[in-house]
Amino acid sequence: MTNAISAGILLLEEDFQPIAFNSAAVQILAFPTPPDKIRQPEVFLKDKVKLRLLKQNSDHSSQFVPEYRSGGRHYVCRTFRLFGCELHKSPLRTAIVLERHASFADVLGGSLGRFDLTHREMETVRYLVEGLTSKEIASRMKISPNTVKAFLRIVMVKMDCSTRSGIVGRIVEPRPCARPADAEPQKRRISSSVVFTE
Repeated sequence: MTNAISAGILLLEEDFQPIAFNSAAVQILAFPTPPDKIRQPEVFLKDKVKLRLLKQNSDHSSQFVPEYRSGGRHYVCRTFRLFGCELHKSPLRTAIVLERHASFADVLGGSLGRFDLTHREMETVRYLVEGLTSKEIASRMKISPNTVKAFLRIVMVKMDCSTRSGIVGRIVEPRPCARPADAEPQKRRISSSVVFTE
């Protein structure tokens, strides 16, 4: 039996009061508190949605965050506005789906491990692979664009490349096959007088 958490689903009234939710939503939003310790899940979820899943814009309007972090796990926060039938005059409702975002290292099968990157360098590379600019990466990581550029320079040194696209290329390139220790090196004749050993 696995401990994998399925997607968390919530259906909210216009004032963010939960109408329905699944146990995964409580587990994700309550972490590290065990869900069975939450005595009033409706009240807890309404508060948690307002505090962690909504962000205030400069014009005092609010919108849902695109991602949510629960412990070491990242979740994509998808929201859907639901409109009722005109005959029933149903109020506007919102459905929220919290889906686990696979870690970058998991997606790449650990290929970044061979470069000995720190957590922050790996995070920078993840956003780079997603196509974000240095300014966008800085905004996501809450650091300056110059710090992002410094991280990328360090990554380039560790990956032995000189461009941002070179970083992506080094990640996706196939790893060379190891030659057995007792195998004879193959010789390739370049000209009649010069022999190179591979």
